[in-house]
Amino acid sequence: MRILLLGEYSNVHNTLAAGLRQLGHEVTVASGGDFWKDYPRDIDLARRPGKLGGMRLLAKVYSLLPRWRDYDVVQLINPIFIDLKAERLFHIYHYLKKHNRRIVLGAMGMDWYWVHECTYRKPLRYSDFNIGDQVRTDAVAVKDQLDWLGTPKGQLNQQIANDCDGIVAVLYEDYVCYEPYFPEKLRFIPLPIVPNPTPLYSPAVGGDLKSPAPTSPLKVFIGISKGRSIYKGTDIMLRAAEDVQKLYPTQLQLIKAEGVPFAQYQHLMDNSDAIMDQLYSYTPAMNALLAMSKGIVCIGGGEPENYEIIGEKELQPIINVQPNYESVRHELEQLVLHPEHLPELKRQSIEYINRHHDYIKVARQYETFYQQL
Repeated sequence: MRILLLGEYSNVHNTLAAGLRQLGHEVTVASGGDFWKDYPRDIDLARRPGKLGGMRLLAKVYSLLPRWRDYDVVQLINPIFIDLKAERLFHIYHYLKKHNRRIVLGAMGMDWYWVHECTYRKPLRYSDFNIGDQVRTDAVAVKDQLDWLGTPKGQLNQQIANDCDGIVAVLYEDYVCYEPYFPEKLRFIPLPIVPNPTPLYSPAVGGDLKSPAPTSPLKVFIGISKGRSIYKGTDIMLRAAEDVQKLYPTQLQLIKAEGVPFAQYQHLMDNSDAIMDQLYSYTPAMNALLAMSKGIVCIGGGEPENYEIIGEKELQPIINVQPNYESVRHELEQLVLHPEHLPELKRQSIEYINRHHDYIKVARQYETFYQQL
């Protein structure tokens, strides 16, 4: 198949492309690299600052449109699949729909269904927009509500979702927000991860796995997103970690990364024992999954629903935390006090990725989905 992947979040499309190419498909990734993260792509759609930057990007996209024809599948990472105003994207979407066989929408990242459902129907116990029945009033959450509800962006999302041929959700949270509207065309497919080429364990006789030995001090990594620390709960996680570090200064080392390119982010993360990520999530996303593939334990979202949607009944490698300071602090302190748990959690983390997120296995699921459209 000829496949065009438009847009990028957290290296999803670039990784998926690698898997699809391994299966023999012709794949083109066109994206802006997800801003400062600068992920690899075949066609660069990065936008320069200011109004002039938008005009130049729009001109570039229009020059590329004749080449974006006759694909078997065009997959959009999100309704805002290019860094342009929604008003500009309506026409681009209609062109793609008219001149290609199938359009797939990614239920990935921020969009109308995520904002609307978590604000009003509240299918999750907690999310970026609600804690129980209470709607969050954080400035960033309110900004996203104003950005998507009753706006051209929201209208674009609803139009594409209703008009496209298929929708792919990559997290449990996204799935439950889209499922009431599109039970027929929606498919859940896990996020793709390239397995670590130098795993921290090796197969042994009888299929057992040798676990890496625990290290001292415990090295915990935390990535801080520019301007979204409160919204993602990083502020709470960081405060809890710093408080635990004060109690156990020789047993806990914090490694922080803020607004750095993907390559530098990975380098900082590589020597860690654990990663703290996404306080308000039910499931690990790309950063945490990448860490797990290296044998780094995730402290974050690992609710029962995460394991249920992928059918996992044995492995439970994620240290699940509730969306509050006390839970984060307690779980991290327990890990500091009981480092003997680390080897098994690291082993399970790697096995979990190999079992559910291997990019070739995930690409096969996309291949099947595309063929069924």
